[in-house]
Amino acid sequence: MRVAAVQLESTDSKERNLEAAERLVRHAAADGCELVVLPERLDIRGNAADYAAGAEDLDGGPVRWARGLAGELGIDLVAGSVAERREGRERVSNTSVHAGPDGELRAVYRKIHMFDVEVGGVEYRESEHSEPAGEIVLSETADGTRLGLSICYDLRFPELYRILALRGARIVTIPANFTRVTGEAHWEVLVRARAIENQVFVVAPGQGRRPGPEGDSYGNSMIVDPWGEVLGRAPGEGEHVIAADLDLARQEELRQKLPSLANRVDDAYAWPRAVRA
Repeated sequence: MRVAAVQLESTDSKERNLEAAERLVRHAAADGCELVVLPERLDIRGNAADYAAGAEDLDGGPVRWARGLAGELGIDLVAGSVAERREGRERVSNTSVHAGPDGELRAVYRKIHMFDVEVGGVEYRESEHSEPAGEIVLSETADGTRLGLSICYDLRFPELYRILALRGARIVTIPANFTRVTGEAHWEVLVRARAIENQVFVVAPGQGRRPGPEGDSYGNSMIVDPWGEVLGRAPGEGEHVIAADLDLARQEELRQKLPSLANRVDDAYAWPRAVRA
């Protein structure tokens, strides 16, 4: 299977962002990619007011755009994340959608873990404008390959990816808008760790760096194989397509020869009491 990760430099202009995304998705499809993954905040990249003002429901512009493009090109398209407005809810959802080659929605994943942190002297409070979800979502590509969905800060919660792997995920998508500070410190090691420990392919497109307080992102979109080998990587700045061929037969062989998932000892594991900061 040939896959692509699309790196954008999204702004607060939805029209501009979708035009850039479409150009790069078409480029990936012309290169033979069957699965294309876009980054987090592909529709709007800004502040809380921007997300509140620009959010749309699943029948709205960005999701309708993704479905139409996937159907036209005959590809599986993961629209990294968009701001979703849900009826009766004050906060928006940070939502990833998977559209199939038939133009239909195959899966909807709403981000579970909110980015409420302080890094580099800057406070981020995603939960002030976005509502955390609680459902783990596994999808399937057109050929039946199981696809685990996640978003950005989820990367720091390995239990999510272990559950996806145990449910059958062969590929995991991690669309992101990682900060430059955390990206320089942790992005590569965490992406490769999630791939190695779960013996999955990881497709992790990011937002490239651009001027301004909302643009200090890490970029460095990556595709990693189950051995932890980096199959493709973008630079920190700019809009790019990186592509790679995923050898699913080699993945199966690796899982047979080094059966770390099969060697788990379920009876030995128990959740500890909750730890509070």
